[in-house]
Amino acid sequence: MAQLTEQQVDQIASQVAGMLRPPPARKRTVNTPETGAPPAPTAVGVFHDVDHAVRAAQKAFEQFKAMSLEKRKALIANIRLRMHEHAEDLAQRAYEETALGRFEDKIRKNRLVIDKTPGVEALEPTAWSGDRGLTLTEKAPYGVIASITPCTNPTSTIICNTIGMLAAGNAVVFNVHPTARQVSIYNIELLNEAIVEAGGPPNLVSTIYKPTIASAQELMQHKGVHLLVVTGGAEVVKTAMSSGKRAICAGPGNPPVVVDETADIEQAASGIVKGASMDNGIICVLEKEVFAVDSIFDQLMTAFPRHDAHVLKSHEFYWVEKAIFKEIKGQRMPGVINKDLIGKDVQTILAEVGISVEDNIRLAVAEVPARHPLVWTEQMLPILPVVRVPNVNQAIDLAKEAEHGFRHTAVMYSKNLDSLSRMAQVMDCSIFVKNGPSLAGLGDGGEGFSSFTIASPTGEGMTNPRSFVRDRRCVLVDHFRIV
Repeated sequence: MAQLTEQQVDQIASQVAGMLRPPPARKRTVNTPETGAPPAPTAVGVFHDVDHAVRAAQKAFEQFKAMSLEKRKALIANIRLRMHEHAEDLAQRAYEETALGRFEDKIRKNRLVIDKTPGVEALEPTAWSGDRGLTLTEKAPYGVIASITPCTNPTSTIICNTIGMLAAGNAVVFNVHPTARQVSIYNIELLNEAIVEAGGPPNLVSTIYKPTIASAQELMQHKGVHLLVVTGGAEVVKTAMSSGKRAICAGPGNPPVVVDETADIEQAASGIVKGASMDNGIICVLEKEVFAVDSIFDQLMTAFPRHDAHVLKSHEFYWVEKAIFKEIKGQRMPGVINKDLIGKDVQTILAEVGISVEDNIRLAVAEVPARHPLVWTEQMLPILPVVRVPNVNQAIDLAKEAEHGFRHTAVMYSKNLDSLSRMAQVMDCSIFVKNGPSLAGLGDGGEGFSSFTIASPTGEGMTNPRSFVRDRRCVLVDHFRIV
């Protein structure tokens, strides 16, 4: 799906205009001091507790599944239209609430998923016709999906999952990350307005007013929930996979980059900076460590400053290392990153140790040995370790180790088909990008659809509406073959 032009947006607006209703007024209340009662829901789709949220979603699902496919398409179209109108507002709110990443990059993430998350068109049926009749397989919804979302990509994940899950015919209840609660609830309010405006039922997208770990666990165990979709860290993934229900889980990543002696060095430097610095490194697919072949290592390091990266001298990195790590557990082991610096601009991080860089600088890179803990840590900040290796095969082997077997994302810059093929096979990742930034794997600068739920632990990879359906087969024996 190509990015929508202004003319296409206008066309979508006119297509759905005939079935629109005015958006519901938002009801806003505050705590009652006399009783200490919790706030009332801020709008349609927001509930005090898990049970009421799931019951409302079940009711909405029953209404939704009675609607025509054309109506469903119109609903998705209106979601895209309204989310485009609020893409900047949502990005600003996410930036202010979470204090993570870059405002301008969050706009880009929102627009990416609005435009390139597949819709109803992804759900083509399959048919077999032969001497014994006709068999038809269609894609059916699960019902109510429980979705756990992160603070790193709160609005882009909610928008992406909503489009894909509703396109598949489901309702969804979100348990959002507490540190992104306000912007996530606001996002869900806007989605409900867009749904109701296009003639859909209220509460098709719902959430809990005060999300917690306990509410996430309760939601995953609720008997009214039929599918779990988790985008988060290792612990919540483990909980979902042991729930006894079907779970689609997007876990952590530590994506490596390999640059060999045949690579276009300027292309590699440019792509690495673009990828690793996107939203200050807080997206799970982004480049987290680089392994460069010795024969081109110095060329690559020299190229980085031409693409808005600062190369740290060894004494500078010594102090940066002290600032970014709260705890170092050992060589070739993940360390504990200083949470206060996660997602911060490189200028802010370097200022902690008295280093000043220009405003255009998006990334700092440093040569480190392969054993350095920064190589083995999903650091989620714009400080990138670069390792010098003797040859491409050793680089690929180290990349495999540093990725920790997450099988999430890997990148390689090379013109050698044998090396590219070997790395693709060795890494065995959901996303493998050749000669471009990792963002190309999300459809940003590369072909294909977008998703911010990349389910490597459970094997679905880049999720889309087909990930959120059940196959249902209907067989008519000895009839309806027309040939």
